Amino acid sequence: MRKMYVNILNKKVAVCTLGCKVNQYETQAMEQTLRAKGHQVVEFSDEADAYVVNTCSVTAVSDQKSRQVIHR
Repeated sequence: MRKMYVNILNKKVAVCTLGCKVNQYETQAMEQTLRAKGHQVVEFSDEADAYVVNTCSVTAVSDQKSRQVIHR
């Protein structure tokens, strides 16, 4: 059996934040953790290995905005 290894270090991660100040704080904490683990945080419009959408769906408007970002 052949084992496959995936390099999970030094990845480019793009984060989009939609929502309240709590979401903004959580995103800052995520970005700080990602950088501490050796990842590069890039703009959401840039090419990345992973995309994170940090959002909530308290209102219909926020739910719609979240879905639009995810479908891009």
